[in-house]
Amino acid sequence: MTTSPPRTGLLAVVLGLLFGLAGMSTSGVTVALPQLAADLDVTTAASTWMVTGYTVALAVATPVHGRLADTVGIRGPLCAGIALLGLGALTAALAPNFGLLMAARVVQGLGAASVPVLAAALLSARLPADRRGRALGRLAGTSALLSALGPLVGGALTTAGGWRAAVALPAIGLLAVPYLWRRSAVRGDGIRPDLVGAVIVATAVTGLVLLVQSPSAGTAAAVVGAVLLALGVPATAAWVRRRPDGFLPRAVIRNRAVVRSAVCAAIIPAAWFALLLGIPLELAERGWTPLATGLVLVPSAVVALACPSLSALLQSTIGARRTLTAACVTTTVGLLVAVAGVTWHLPWVLAIAPMLVTLAFGTGQPSMIAAVGDAVPDDRRSGAIGVATLCFLTGAGIGAATIGGFAPVVGLPLALVLLAVVALLMSAVAGYARST
Repeated sequence: MTTSPPRTGLLAVVLGLLFGLAGMSTSGVTVALPQLAADLDVTTAASTWMVTGYTVALAVATPVHGRLADTVGIRGPLCAGIALLGLGALTAALAPNFGLLMAARVVQGLGAASVPVLAAALLSARLPADRRGRALGRLAGTSALLSALGPLVGGALTTAGGWRAAVALPAIGLLAVPYLWRRSAVRGDGIRPDLVGAVIVATAVTGLVLLVQSPSAGTAAAVVGAVLLALGVPATAAWVRRRPDGFLPRAVIRNRAVVRSAVCAAIIPAAWFALLLGIPLELAERGWTPLATGLVLVPSAVVALACPSLSALLQSTIGARRTLTAACVTTTVGLLVAVAGVTWHLPWVLAIAPMLVTLAFGTGQPSMIAAVGDAVPDDRRSGAIGVATLCFLTGAGIGAATIGGFAPVVGLPLALVLLAVVALLMSAVAGYARST
């Protein structure tokens, strides 16, 4: 089914705004973490858990929404997810203690997870293949623009109304629910979703992120993470064999194009979230105000404006997989630039690093979706994009956990170097996969 270009263009912008609000749920609050930590009587390192918890919930729930959409259609899961995103943000803003704040942030992440996968699936369902690249680029570009502006908006809100104002910002997404209810009626196939599989995968992902953050979180987090990972990985493999059409469809995870695209792309949000968390914390330690910190990241928003057209151009000229390889390489360079900026205390260099990673995100994410969408049948697109986005957003959780877990122990430069090494490896894997 297709729609007229103007209406579809508006839909892409609205979905991009919501995607951006999901990103601002992280980028908009990072500048407020020192004030939040002081107000709720926790350490700044502990306050990073609100970012990690959100991203883990985001990653785990993403394929759940994709599979639900395959079953009941896109409209219900998408609108329900946006409602949870908004209500979770409001509850977090009103939380009297850090425990309730964490719970609200997890709920917020569970809701926000509907946006990345279902926005892409909705546009893919409504557009022919030759027009998807530009629409998906517009989606990613709008998202990257808002996420890049998040520190500035969050800094302004924190300065004017405190950290609670910054945390509440994503609640404005509730205003889009009536419009999307009318514009997202895509039918599902009625197959029952695999909730047991979702829990098993969530166990493995949570264990992985806990292990990454354990250097600063302590022995208990390491032990729990190791146990969850040791239980979750073999259980996931066994469940895929038992339920080949379940939460992780065997046909999807055996599809080399899907797996390579998703795994290689995961380093991009890992770097993005690492910089959005690490740079504000670094500048806060140097005495920068939240608003001043936000200004350092504004140039990234300018880069984001160019991403939709650039993504479409790259995909049409060199293809989705080569575009993804280029994005991985750009991510590696961005991380190394950040290391230089932190090491030599150069704020202007710190401004360049997120510009590069924003460029990688704005071109790499739509190219991943395009590669995955083209590699599976139309009736499995939502689920396949959900699985790929699970890997993609697990990278976001790992990036946030790396800053929260390693930076307090080994320092921010070395933590970023670790991510840069992984990014370099993913660039090599992406290049090898492209050539085979």
